[in-house]
Amino acid sequence: MTEKITIAVVGSGYVGLVASVCFAEIGHQVICVDNDEAKISSLRDGEVPIYEEYLPELLARHRNKSIEFTTDLHAATRRSQAIFVAVGTPQSQTGSADLSYVDAVASEIARSITEYKVIVEKSTVPVYTNEWISRVIERNGVPRDLFDVTSNPEFLREGTAVVDFLHADRIVIGVENERAATLLRAIYEPLTSGRYYQTVDAVPGVRSSVDPPPILQTSTKAAELIKHASNAFLAMKISFINVVSNVCEAAGADVEEVSRGVGADARIGPKFLKAGIGYGGSCFPKDVAAFRYVAEQLGVDFGLLREVEKINAEQKRRFFQKVRSALWTFRGKKLAVLGLAFKGGTDDIRESPAIDLIGQFLMEGCIVSAYDPAAIERTKQVLPPSGTLSYAKDAYEAAGEADALLILTDWQEFVELDLDRLRYTLRYPIVIDGRNLFDRVIMAQHGFTYLSVGRAGGVQVRDSALTSRLP
Repeated sequence: MTEKITIAVVGSGYVGLVASVCFAEIGHQVICVDNDEAKISSLRDGEVPIYEEYLPELLARHRNKSIEFTTDLHAATRRSQAIFVAVGTPQSQTGSADLSYVDAVASEIARSITEYKVIVEKSTVPVYTNEWISRVIERNGVPRDLFDVTSNPEFLREGTAVVDFLHADRIVIGVENERAATLLRAIYEPLTSGRYYQTVDAVPGVRSSVDPPPILQTSTKAAELIKHASNAFLAMKISFINVVSNVCEAAGADVEEVSRGVGADARIGPKFLKAGIGYGGSCFPKDVAAFRYVAEQLGVDFGLLREVEKINAEQKRRFFQKVRSALWTFRGKKLAVLGLAFKGGTDDIRESPAIDLIGQFLMEGCIVSAYDPAAIERTKQVLPPSGTLSYAKDAYEAAGEADALLILTDWQEFVELDLDRLRYTLRYPIVIDGRNLFDRVIMAQHGFTYLSVGRAGGVQVRDSALTSRLP
Protein backbone atom coordinates (compact mmCIF):
# COMPACT_ATOMS: atom_id res chain seq x y z
CA MET A 1 0.00 0.00 0.00
CA THR A 2 1.26 3.48 -0.91
CA GLU A 3 2.39 5.63 1.98
CA LYS A 4 0.20 8.51 3.05
CA ILE A 5 1.58 11.69 1.47
CA THR A 6 1.16 15.12 3.05
CA ILE A 7 -0.23 17.54 0.51
CA ALA A 8 -0.88 21.28 0.75
CA VAL A 9 -3.55 22.72 -1.54
CA VAL A 10 -3.44 26.50 -1.85
CA GLY A 11 -6.89 27.87 -2.62
CA SER A 12 -10.30 26.67 -1.43
CA GLY A 13 -12.38 27.52 -4.49
CA TYR A 14 -14.01 24.99 -6.81
CA VAL A 15 -10.75 23.34 -7.84
CA GLY A 16 -8.89 23.67 -4.54
CA LEU A 17 -11.66 22.44 -2.27
CA VAL A 18 -12.62 19.52 -4.50
CA ALA A 19 -8.97 18.51 -4.90
CA SER A 20 -8.40 18.75 -1.13
CA VAL A 21 -11.36 16.58 -0.25
CA CYS A 22 -10.60 14.04 -2.98
CA PHE A 23 -6.93 13.74 -2.02
CA ALA A 24 -8.12 13.01 1.51
CA GLU A 25 -10.63 10.51 0.13
CA ILE A 26 -7.89 8.48 -1.59
CA GLY A 27 -5.81 8.29 1.58
CA HIS A 28 -3.55 11.32 1.88
CA GLN A 29 -3.09 13.93 4.59
CA VAL A 30 -4.25 17.29 3.25
CA ILE A 31 -3.76 20.87 4.38
CA CYS A 32 -6.07 23.26 2.55
CA VAL A 33 -4.81 26.85 2.68
CA ASP A 34 -6.65 30.08 1.97
CA ASN A 35 -6.05 33.68 3.04
CA ASP A 36 -9.77 34.26 3.59
CA GLU A 37 -10.13 33.74 7.34
CA ALA A 38 -13.94 33.72 7.26
CA LYS A 39 -13.98 31.03 4.60
CA ILE A 40 -11.46 28.90 6.47
CA SER A 41 -13.49 29.25 9.65
CA SER A 42 -16.67 28.08 7.92
CA LEU A 43 -14.85 25.12 6.36
CA ARG A 44 -13.52 24.14 9.77
CA ASP A 45 -17.12 24.14 10.97
CA GLY A 46 -18.11 21.80 8.15
CA GLU A 47 -19.92 24.34 5.98
CA VAL A 48 -19.70 23.76 2.22
CA PRO A 49 -19.49 27.03 0.26
CA ILE A 50 -20.23 25.55 -3.18
CA TYR A 51 -22.91 23.31 -4.61
CA GLU A 52 -21.26 20.02 -5.58
CA GLU A 53 -22.58 16.47 -5.46
CA TYR A 54 -20.79 14.28 -2.85
CA LEU A 55 -18.75 17.21 -1.51
CA PRO A 56 -20.69 17.63 1.78
CA GLU A 57 -20.49 13.90 2.50
CA LEU A 58 -16.76 13.65 1.83
CA LEU A 59 -15.99 16.80 3.80
CA ALA A 60 -17.90 15.39 6.77
CA ARG A 61 -16.05 12.08 6.40
CA HIS A 62 -12.54 13.58 6.43
CA ARG A 63 -12.76 16.91 8.26
CA ASN A 64 -10.52 17.08 11.32
CA LYS A 65 -9.10 13.68 10.37
CA SER A 66 -7.22 13.64 7.08
CA ILE A 67 -8.00 17.19 6.00
CA GLU A 68 -7.47 20.46 7.85
CA PHE A 69 -7.99 24.09 6.93
CA THR A 70 -5.61 26.95 7.67
CA THR A 71 -4.50 30.43 6.62
CA ASP A 72 -0.85 29.64 7.42
CA LEU A 73 0.82 28.89 4.08
CA HIS A 74 4.27 29.01 5.67
CA ALA A 75 3.52 26.14 8.06
CA ALA A 76 1.63 24.17 5.39
CA THR A 77 4.61 24.39 3.02
CA ARG A 78 7.03 23.22 5.69
CA ARG A 79 4.90 20.19 6.51
CA SER A 80 4.06 19.11 2.95
CA GLN A 81 5.83 17.07 0.33
CA ALA A 82 3.77 18.52 -2.52
CA ILE A 83 2.10 21.94 -2.77
CA PHE A 84 -0.76 22.21 -5.27
CA VAL A 85 -1.44 25.79 -6.37
CA ALA A 86 -5.16 26.17 -7.09
CA VAL A 87 -5.70 29.92 -6.88
CA GLY A 88 -7.70 32.02 -9.32
CA THR A 89 -6.36 33.08 -12.72
CA PRO A 90 -9.03 35.60 -13.79
CA GLN A 91 -9.14 37.12 -17.23
CA SER A 92 -7.39 40.46 -17.60
CA GLN A 93 -8.57 43.30 -19.83
CA THR A 94 -6.31 42.09 -22.64
CA GLY A 95 -7.79 38.59 -22.50
CA SER A 96 -4.70 37.07 -20.93
CA ALA A 97 -4.78 35.15 -17.66
CA ASP A 98 -4.02 37.30 -14.61
CA LEU A 99 -1.26 35.37 -12.85
CA SER A 100 -0.75 37.79 -9.96
CA TYR A 101 -2.23 35.35 -7.43
CA VAL A 102 0.02 32.56 -8.69
CA ASP A 103 3.02 34.89 -8.47
CA ALA A 104 2.18 35.92 -4.90
CA VAL A 105 1.72 32.31 -3.78
CA ALA A 106 4.98 31.22 -5.44
CA SER A 107 6.88 33.98 -3.63
CA GLU A 108 5.38 33.02 -0.28
CA ILE A 109 6.07 29.31 -0.82
CA ALA A 110 9.69 30.13 -1.68
CA ARG A 111 10.21 31.83 1.67
CA SER A 112 9.22 28.60 3.43
CA ILE A 113 11.27 26.01 1.54
CA THR A 114 14.06 24.39 3.54
CA GLU A 115 13.96 20.91 1.98
CA TYR A 116 12.88 19.38 -1.33
CA LYS A 117 9.32 20.21 -2.42
CA VAL A 118 7.25 19.59 -5.51
CA ILE A 119 5.15 22.61 -6.49
CA VAL A 120 2.22 21.63 -8.70
CA GLU A 121 0.29 23.95 -11.01
CA LYS A 122 -3.35 22.98 -10.51
CA SER A 123 -4.80 26.30 -11.65
CA THR A 124 -5.43 26.73 -15.37
CA VAL A 125 -2.39 28.64 -16.55
CA PRO A 126 -0.84 29.51 -19.95
CA VAL A 127 2.20 27.76 -21.34
CA TYR A 128 5.52 28.91 -19.83
CA THR A 129 3.94 29.55 -16.40
CA ASN A 130 6.01 26.69 -15.05
CA GLU A 131 9.19 28.49 -16.03
CA TRP A 132 8.04 31.75 -14.47
CA ILE A 133 7.18 30.06 -11.17
CA SER A 134 10.64 28.47 -11.14
CA ARG A 135 12.24 31.88 -11.70
CA VAL A 136 10.20 33.46 -8.91
CA ILE A 137 11.24 30.75 -6.46
CA GLU A 138 14.90 30.98 -7.47
CA ARG A 139 14.85 34.78 -7.19
CA ASN A 140 13.73 34.32 -3.60
CA GLY A 141 16.96 32.47 -2.90
CA VAL A 142 15.85 28.83 -3.09
CA PRO A 143 18.51 26.49 -4.56
CA ARG A 144 17.32 24.74 -7.72
CA ASP A 145 17.84 21.28 -6.24
CA LEU A 146 15.32 21.97 -3.44
CA PHE A 147 12.25 22.16 -5.67
CA ASP A 148 10.58 21.08 -8.89
CA VAL A 149 7.63 22.82 -10.52
CA THR A 150 5.18 20.52 -12.28
CA SER A 151 1.82 20.78 -14.02
CA ASN A 152 -1.24 18.70 -13.15
CA PRO A 153 -4.23 20.30 -14.90
CA GLU A 154 -7.73 19.58 -13.68
CA PHE A 155 -10.57 18.50 -15.97
CA LEU A 156 -13.46 18.96 -13.58
CA ARG A 157 -17.00 19.89 -14.55
CA GLU A 158 -18.87 21.97 -12.02
CA GLY A 159 -21.71 19.94 -10.54
CA THR A 160 -19.88 16.64 -11.09
CA ALA A 161 -16.40 17.70 -9.98
CA VAL A 162 -15.94 15.05 -7.26
CA VAL A 163 -16.88 12.21 -9.61
CA ASP A 164 -14.72 13.72 -12.37
CA PHE A 165 -11.72 13.78 -10.02
CA LEU A 166 -12.14 10.26 -8.68
CA HIS A 167 -13.23 8.73 -12.01
CA ALA A 168 -11.05 10.75 -14.36
CA ASP A 169 -10.85 10.25 -18.13
CA ARG A 170 -7.11 10.71 -17.71
CA ILE A 171 -4.63 12.11 -15.21
CA VAL A 172 -2.06 14.40 -16.82
CA ILE A 173 1.25 15.10 -15.09
CA GLY A 174 3.68 17.51 -16.71
CA VAL A 175 7.17 16.95 -15.32
CA GLU A 176 10.79 17.50 -16.31
CA ASN A 177 12.48 14.83 -14.20
CA GLU A 178 11.78 11.46 -12.68
CA ARG A 179 12.06 12.63 -9.07
CA ALA A 180 8.97 14.83 -9.38
CA ALA A 181 7.16 12.27 -11.54
CA THR A 182 7.63 9.58 -8.89
CA LEU A 183 5.92 11.69 -6.24
CA LEU A 184 2.98 12.64 -8.47
CA ARG A 185 2.48 9.03 -9.54
CA ALA A 186 2.49 8.01 -5.87
CA ILE A 187 -0.15 10.62 -5.06
CA TYR A 188 -2.50 9.25 -7.73
CA GLU A 189 -1.60 5.57 -7.22
CA PRO A 190 -4.82 4.73 -5.32
CA LEU A 191 -6.72 5.71 -8.47
CA THR A 192 -4.37 4.50 -11.21
CA SER A 193 -3.87 1.12 -9.55
CA GLY A 194 -7.63 0.70 -9.09
CA ARG A 195 -7.16 0.20 -5.35
CA TYR A 196 -9.52 3.04 -4.38
CA TYR A 197 -12.46 1.45 -6.21
CA GLN A 198 -12.23 -1.62 -4.02
CA THR A 199 -12.97 0.35 -0.85
CA VAL A 200 -16.42 -0.01 0.69
CA ASP A 201 -17.36 3.69 0.61
CA ALA A 202 -15.83 4.58 -2.77
CA VAL A 203 -17.75 7.23 -4.68
CA PRO A 204 -19.47 5.45 -7.60
CA GLY A 205 -18.62 6.23 -11.18
CA VAL A 206 -17.41 4.83 -14.47
CA ARG A 207 -13.98 3.69 -13.26
CA SER A 208 -13.30 0.42 -11.45
CA SER A 209 -10.44 -1.72 -10.19
CA VAL A 210 -10.27 -3.40 -13.61
CA ASP A 211 -10.57 -0.14 -15.56
CA PRO A 212 -8.72 2.57 -13.61
CA PRO A 213 -7.89 5.99 -15.08
CA PRO A 214 -4.71 6.15 -17.17
CA ILE A 215 -1.90 8.50 -16.23
CA LEU A 216 -0.35 10.54 -19.03
CA GLN A 217 3.15 11.87 -18.40
CA THR A 218 4.21 14.82 -20.56
CA SER A 219 6.49 17.82 -20.48
CA THR A 220 5.28 20.75 -18.37
CA LYS A 221 4.63 22.85 -21.49
CA ALA A 222 2.50 20.10 -23.04
CA ALA A 223 0.47 19.70 -19.84
CA GLU A 224 -0.20 23.45 -19.70
CA LEU A 225 -1.33 23.42 -23.33
CA ILE A 226 -3.49 20.31 -22.89
CA LYS A 227 -5.79 22.12 -20.46
CA HIS A 228 -6.28 25.23 -22.57
CA ALA A 229 -6.60 23.23 -25.79
CA SER A 230 -9.19 20.90 -24.22
CA ASN A 231 -11.43 23.70 -22.99
CA ALA A 232 -11.07 25.67 -26.22
CA PHE A 233 -12.04 22.61 -28.25
CA LEU A 234 -15.12 21.95 -26.11
CA ALA A 235 -16.20 25.58 -26.39
CA MET A 236 -15.71 25.30 -30.15
CA LYS A 237 -17.86 22.15 -30.22
CA ILE A 238 -20.67 23.95 -28.37
CA SER A 239 -20.42 26.93 -30.69
CA PHE A 240 -20.44 24.67 -33.75
CA ILE A 241 -23.71 23.01 -32.80
CA ASN A 242 -25.20 26.40 -31.95
CA VAL A 243 -24.47 27.65 -35.46
CA VAL A 244 -25.90 24.39 -36.83
CA SER A 245 -29.03 25.06 -34.75
CA ASN A 246 -29.42 28.41 -36.49
CA VAL A 247 -29.13 26.68 -39.88
CA CYS A 248 -31.73 24.17 -38.71
CA GLU A 249 -34.15 26.95 -37.80
CA ALA A 250 -33.72 28.56 -41.20
CA ALA A 251 -34.16 25.22 -42.98
CA GLY A 252 -37.03 23.92 -40.84
CA ALA A 253 -35.03 20.99 -39.47
CA ASP A 254 -34.68 19.81 -35.86
CA VAL A 255 -31.21 20.33 -34.35
CA GLU A 256 -31.84 17.55 -31.83
CA GLU A 257 -32.11 15.05 -34.67
CA VAL A 258 -29.04 16.51 -36.35
CA SER A 259 -27.07 16.36 -33.07
CA ARG A 260 -27.94 12.70 -32.60
CA GLY A 261 -26.82 11.89 -36.11
CA VAL A 262 -23.57 13.80 -35.83
CA GLY A 263 -22.82 12.60 -32.30
CA ALA A 264 -23.31 8.96 -33.28
CA ASP A 265 -20.06 9.22 -35.24
CA ALA A 266 -17.43 7.69 -32.95
CA ARG A 267 -14.89 10.23 -34.19
CA ILE A 268 -17.07 13.09 -32.88
CA GLY A 269 -19.16 11.77 -30.00
CA PRO A 270 -22.41 13.17 -28.56
CA LYS A 271 -21.03 15.21 -25.65
CA PHE A 272 -21.12 19.01 -25.92
CA LEU A 273 -23.39 18.84 -28.97
CA LYS A 274 -26.36 20.33 -27.15
CA ALA A 275 -27.69 23.51 -28.74
CA GLY A 276 -28.67 26.32 -26.40
CA ILE A 277 -28.03 29.92 -25.45
CA GLY A 278 -24.25 29.64 -25.29
CA TYR A 279 -21.59 28.52 -22.86
CA GLY A 280 -20.62 30.29 -19.64
CA GLY A 281 -19.00 29.52 -16.31
CA SER A 282 -15.59 30.21 -14.87
CA CYS A 283 -13.60 28.19 -17.43
CA PHE A 284 -14.68 28.30 -21.06
CA PRO A 285 -14.93 32.09 -21.60
CA LYS A 286 -11.69 32.76 -19.71
CA ASP A 287 -9.74 29.87 -21.18
CA VAL A 288 -10.75 30.54 -24.77
CA ALA A 289 -9.63 34.16 -24.42
CA ALA A 290 -6.40 33.18 -22.65
CA PHE A 291 -5.50 30.50 -25.22
CA ARG A 292 -6.13 32.93 -28.08
CA TYR A 293 -3.95 35.53 -26.35
CA VAL A 294 -1.13 33.02 -25.80
CA ALA A 295 -1.25 32.00 -29.46
CA GLU A 296 -1.08 35.63 -30.57
CA GLN A 297 1.90 36.28 -28.30
CA LEU A 298 3.64 33.32 -29.91
CA GLY A 299 2.92 34.68 -33.38
CA VAL A 300 0.08 32.28 -34.20
CA ASP A 301 -3.19 33.67 -35.58
CA PHE A 302 -5.87 31.59 -33.84
CA GLY A 303 -8.77 33.32 -35.59
CA LEU A 304 -10.93 30.25 -35.05
CA LEU A 305 -11.19 31.11 -31.36
CA ARG A 306 -12.29 34.66 -32.16
CA GLU A 307 -15.16 33.14 -34.13
CA VAL A 308 -16.03 30.88 -31.17
CA GLU A 309 -16.33 33.93 -28.91
CA LYS A 310 -18.36 35.78 -31.54
CA ILE A 311 -20.77 32.86 -31.99
CA ASN A 312 -21.28 32.57 -28.25
CA ALA A 313 -22.24 36.23 -27.94
CA GLU A 314 -24.49 35.97 -31.00
CA GLN A 315 -26.36 33.01 -29.52
CA LYS A 316 -27.52 35.10 -26.57
CA ARG A 317 -28.58 37.89 -28.89
CA ARG A 318 -30.63 35.48 -31.01
CA PHE A 319 -32.43 34.15 -27.95
CA PHE A 320 -33.20 37.70 -26.82
CA GLN A 321 -34.71 38.37 -30.24
CA LYS A 322 -36.67 35.12 -30.02
CA VAL A 323 -38.30 36.33 -26.81
CA ARG A 324 -38.99 39.74 -28.32
CA SER A 325 -40.62 38.18 -31.37
CA ALA A 326 -42.88 36.06 -29.16
CA LEU A 327 -44.03 38.99 -26.98
CA TRP A 328 -43.85 41.83 -29.56
CA THR A 329 -43.17 44.43 -26.85
CA PHE A 330 -41.26 44.14 -23.59
CA ARG A 331 -42.23 47.06 -21.36
CA GLY A 332 -44.48 45.95 -18.54
CA LYS A 333 -44.39 42.27 -19.54
CA LYS A 334 -43.81 39.78 -16.75
CA LEU A 335 -41.26 37.08 -17.51
CA ALA A 336 -40.83 33.92 -15.46
CA VAL A 337 -37.18 32.87 -15.65
CA LEU A 338 -36.18 29.34 -14.73
CA GLY A 339 -32.44 29.02 -14.25
CA LEU A 340 -29.72 31.39 -13.11
CA ALA A 341 -26.59 29.22 -12.96
CA PHE A 342 -24.58 28.85 -16.16
CA LYS A 343 -25.61 25.17 -16.22
CA GLY A 344 -27.56 22.69 -14.12
CA GLY A 345 -25.97 21.03 -11.11
CA THR A 346 -24.06 24.06 -9.86
CA ASP A 347 -24.66 27.38 -8.14
CA ASP A 348 -22.00 29.14 -10.22
CA ILE A 349 -23.31 32.21 -12.05
CA ARG A 350 -19.99 33.42 -13.44
CA GLU A 351 -20.41 34.35 -17.13
CA SER A 352 -23.89 32.81 -17.01
CA PRO A 353 -25.94 33.60 -20.13
CA ALA A 354 -28.99 33.76 -17.88
CA ILE A 355 -27.59 36.66 -15.89
CA ASP A 356 -26.78 38.61 -19.05
CA LEU A 357 -30.23 38.00 -20.48
CA ILE A 358 -32.05 38.99 -17.29
CA GLY A 359 -30.09 42.24 -17.28
CA GLN A 360 -31.22 42.94 -20.85
CA PHE A 361 -34.86 42.14 -20.08
CA LEU A 362 -34.83 44.48 -17.09
CA MET A 363 -33.34 47.26 -19.21
CA GLU A 364 -36.20 46.78 -21.68
CA GLY A 365 -38.75 47.37 -18.90
CA CYS A 366 -39.73 43.78 -18.16
CA ILE A 367 -40.75 42.49 -14.76
CA VAL A 368 -38.81 39.33 -13.95
CA SER A 369 -39.59 36.59 -11.46
CA ALA A 370 -36.70 34.13 -11.30
CA TYR A 371 -36.09 30.73 -9.78
CA ASP A 372 -33.07 28.43 -9.61
CA PRO A 373 -32.64 25.36 -7.36
CA ALA A 374 -29.19 26.48 -6.14
CA ALA A 375 -28.04 29.85 -7.47
CA ILE A 376 -30.52 32.39 -6.07
CA GLU A 377 -28.36 33.62 -3.20
CA ARG A 378 -25.34 34.13 -5.45
CA THR A 379 -27.48 35.94 -8.01
CA LYS A 380 -28.87 38.31 -5.41
CA GLN A 381 -25.33 39.59 -4.87
CA VAL A 382 -25.14 40.84 -8.47
CA LEU A 383 -28.85 41.35 -9.22
CA PRO A 384 -30.51 42.35 -5.94
CA PRO A 385 -34.30 42.16 -5.67
CA SER A 386 -36.09 45.29 -6.79
CA GLY A 387 -39.44 46.53 -7.94
CA THR A 388 -38.94 44.75 -11.25
CA LEU A 389 -36.94 41.70 -10.14
CA SER A 390 -38.04 39.11 -7.59
CA TYR A 391 -36.96 35.60 -6.68
CA ALA A 392 -39.45 32.76 -6.29
CA LYS A 393 -39.40 29.75 -4.01
CA ASP A 394 -40.17 27.36 -6.89
CA ALA A 395 -40.92 27.28 -10.60
CA TYR A 396 -44.68 27.57 -10.17
CA GLU A 397 -44.42 30.69 -8.04
CA ALA A 398 -42.14 32.23 -10.65
CA ALA A 399 -44.66 31.38 -13.38
CA GLY A 400 -47.61 32.95 -11.60
CA GLU A 401 -49.45 35.28 -14.02
CA ALA A 402 -46.38 35.57 -16.26
CA ASP A 403 -46.71 36.54 -19.91
CA ALA A 404 -44.09 33.95 -20.83
CA LEU A 405 -41.81 31.43 -19.19
CA LEU A 406 -38.13 31.26 -20.17
CA ILE A 407 -35.91 28.26 -19.47
CA LEU A 408 -32.28 29.38 -19.24
CA THR A 409 -30.56 26.55 -17.31
CA ASP A 410 -30.78 22.80 -17.88
CA TRP A 411 -31.81 21.61 -14.42
CA GLN A 412 -33.41 18.15 -14.27
CA GLU A 413 -35.98 19.63 -11.89
CA PHE A 414 -37.38 21.68 -14.77
CA VAL A 415 -37.75 18.61 -16.99
CA GLU A 416 -39.98 17.08 -14.32
CA LEU A 417 -42.40 20.01 -14.02
CA ASP A 418 -46.15 19.31 -13.98
CA LEU A 419 -47.05 20.76 -17.37
CA ASP A 420 -50.78 20.98 -16.67
CA ARG A 421 -50.17 22.92 -13.49
CA LEU A 422 -47.67 25.14 -15.28
CA ARG A 423 -50.10 25.79 -18.14
CA TYR A 424 -52.77 27.16 -15.83
CA THR A 425 -50.31 29.10 -13.66
CA LEU A 426 -49.07 31.26 -16.53
CA ARG A 427 -51.11 34.20 -17.77
CA TYR A 428 -50.32 33.12 -21.34
CA PRO A 429 -49.09 29.58 -22.13
CA ILE A 430 -45.88 30.68 -23.81
CA VAL A 431 -42.67 28.77 -23.07
CA ILE A 432 -39.39 29.83 -24.66
CA ASP A 433 -36.87 27.10 -23.97
CA GLY A 434 -33.21 28.06 -24.29
CA ARG A 435 -32.07 24.54 -23.37
CA ASN A 436 -34.41 22.33 -25.45
CA LEU A 437 -35.60 20.45 -22.37
CA PHE A 438 -39.03 19.51 -23.70
CA ASP A 439 -40.54 17.58 -26.57
CA ARG A 440 -42.36 19.91 -28.97
CA VAL A 441 -45.27 17.52 -29.53
CA ILE A 442 -45.87 17.02 -25.81
CA MET A 443 -45.78 20.78 -25.20
CA ALA A 444 -48.33 21.34 -27.97
CA GLN A 445 -50.57 18.63 -26.51
CA HIS A 446 -50.55 20.51 -23.21
CA GLY A 447 -51.61 23.71 -24.92
CA PHE A 448 -48.34 25.62 -24.96
CA THR A 449 -46.93 27.93 -27.56
CA TYR A 450 -43.46 26.46 -27.41
CA LEU A 451 -40.31 27.98 -28.90
CA SER A 452 -36.90 26.40 -28.55
CA VAL A 453 -33.43 26.52 -30.13
CA GLY A 454 -32.83 25.09 -33.59
CA ARG A 455 -36.28 23.55 -33.88
CA ALA A 456 -39.65 24.49 -35.38
CA GLY A 457 -40.72 27.90 -34.17
CA GLY A 458 -37.29 29.44 -34.45
CA VAL A 459 -38.17 31.24 -37.68
CA GLN A 460 -39.66 34.06 -35.60
CA VAL A 461 -36.12 35.38 -35.17
CA ARG A 462 -35.80 35.77 -38.94
CA ASP A 463 -39.25 37.42 -39.14
CA SER A 464 -38.23 39.81 -36.36
CA ALA A 465 -35.19 40.88 -38.35
CA LEU A 466 -37.43 41.63 -41.32
CA THR A 467 -40.09 43.52 -39.42
CA SER A 468 -37.49 45.64 -37.65
CA ARG A 469 -36.77 47.28 -41.01
CA LEU A 470 -40.39 48.29 -41.57
CA PRO A 471 -41.35 51.93 -40.93
